[in-house]
Amino acid sequence: MMQLDTGLRTLFGKPSVTERPNPENTVAEGELSASEKELAGRLMRINHSGEVAAQGLYQGQALTAKLPDVREKMERAAEEENDHLDWCKQRINELDTRTSYLNTLWYFGSVAIGAAAGLAGDKWSLGFVAETEHQVVRHLTSHLNQISENDHKSRAILEQMKEDEGHHATAALDAGAAELPVPVKKFMALTSKIMTKTVYRL
Repeated sequence: MMQLDTGLRTLFGKPSVTERPNPENTVAEGELSASEKELAGRLMRINHSGEVAAQGLYQGQALTAKLPDVREKMERAAEEENDHLDWCKQRINELDTRTSYLNTLWYFGSVAIGAAAGLAGDKWSLGFVAETEHQVVRHLTSHLNQISENDHKSRAILEQMKEDEGHHATAALDAGAAELPVPVKKFMALTSKIMTKTVYRL
């Protein structure tokens, strides 16, 4: 029942966030041209969909994680991903754009992937988390290089997300994550690329 509530909040409602403030509240809004605003909106939509998928991934893994401490790590990471989800949604609204039409697909697909990873064993589940977060950090770095230097609010959000994702990857490795085979990493990168290109438009 809790997973159902989380799913509904992720897709249609207000996610349960932590005590942390939105990083964009610490900086002033910059002057953006129409093209800079459009690009920022599309990139934030990609990041929002990524966080929707992250929620599905963590929920799926929490369902099948075998060790209580691993389950707790998944749940705390999911809470912090909810912060990202909320921050991205707020910024999307400010940029006068929308979230992806395909978020329901990303969420339930990720629940299935996360549950499968959990069934394979906690070390593989954690390995999947670590690799996912490493790839997300690379995406965030790319987005920071693309958005306008004047977009202080989007940059503040992305910088905090990048720090958090790096921490999640390190925590998974410290908890005993296994190194994923290279073909699995390449497949993950390919699916991420497909998702990114799709969400940029849809």
